[in-house]
Amino acid sequence: MSAGEDAPDIAGTPLAAPRALPPLGLYVHFPWCVSKCPYCDFNSHAVRDVLPETRYVEALLADLEAEIAADPALAAGERAITTVFLGGGTPSLFSPEAIARVLEGARRRLPFAADAEITMEANPGTIERGRFVGYAGAGVNRVSLGAQSFDAQALQRLGRIHSPDETRRAAAELHAAGLANFNLDLMYGLPGHAPPQALHDVMEALALAPAQVSHYSLTLEPGTPFAAMPPPDLPGDDAVEAMLEAARECFVAAGFRRYEVSAWARAGRECRHNLNYWRFGDYLGVGAGAHGKLTAARGAPAIRRTLRLREPRRYLAQQPAAVTVTPVASVQMPFEFMLNALRLVEGVETELFERHTGQPWSAVAATVERLASRGLLEPPARGRLAPTALGLRFLNEILLEFLPAETGT
Repeated sequence: MSAGEDAPDIAGTPLAAPRALPPLGLYVHFPWCVSKCPYCDFNSHAVRDVLPETRYVEALLADLEAEIAADPALAAGERAITTVFLGGGTPSLFSPEAIARVLEGARRRLPFAADAEITMEANPGTIERGRFVGYAGAGVNRVSLGAQSFDAQALQRLGRIHSPDETRRAAAELHAAGLANFNLDLMYGLPGHAPPQALHDVMEALALAPAQVSHYSLTLEPGTPFAAMPPPDLPGDDAVEAMLEAARECFVAAGFRRYEVSAWARAGRECRHNLNYWRFGDYLGVGAGAHGKLTAARGAPAIRRTLRLREPRRYLAQQPAAVTVTPVASVQMPFEFMLNALRLVEGVETELFERHTGQPWSAVAATVERLASRGLLEPPARGRLAPTALGLRFLNEILLEFLPAETGT
């Protein structure tokens, strides 16, 4: 019997050959912030009274229990958790003791890889002195710090509650706590900014010796105050392009490599959790508004996406939390995969498409060849699926080519 054939069970009924499962991560969402920034469309809510820290930790662990009960294979040891991302909102509003309870509870319920990357998002304005030592003791070994800018006026216009000096102090405390593997979030294309100010932000960020910088443009997301009333002095396209080029030269000179559309990192310091996303890996999602993606070893649907209740009070009131499960249809698989994989500058091996989607390469071959002929994708004969430099600039247009005909426009 060949490896590609189905194996019969004891009664002689063919059993579907098990799928090769991708790596597994864990995403934990903390939905509260001190205040809501006018550009932010994440599931975040301003703290109104007292942060319900204990209740929320208990809800997270109950949520995780329910996920495992629905799919016991998650705890069976077939796959270890390779990455954890504590995102928000502002997880650093929670005490180190609360973060420790979440991580300890997850470890009791799921197998963890010995070298699991555990990232926590933090905002400089919510970090009390000495807390990073506590977070490191809780098991956090990577931090993503929301700097956004080193221009005090720009921070104020963005609705941020911290100052540039607080970012510098937070970075110093990260180094002192042994958390040198940290990311700085940095924005460009800000109201009133010209290329010199944007370049100054990059230089200030690099002076703090981060392992990675997430460098992304201010976007007017639907439903945000900035979208309803855009700032009047946003820079034009030419100015934004000049900001990107100046930043590129600065990152390269500092020894950083662009590995994803909006991320630059030192060698070996790329965010493993995000790499798992972009390579179409699996991840459990728990917490208010958390998304998840899981692949079944057998049967249909092959891949399902999960979504928790968004509003924190409803999430806390309904335990275990209500979960919306959406199967990913075969016809949607090419778009779902490309939406992630084509964010990577070096792309992915072409065989990863078949391995992580269960679809034949023929499902995308013609589209890939067509986009390659237009100079937007690298020639697939090289064994990699990757955007060209031109393709990275027109990624949305590329992705539209992979939408199924009935939903494409």
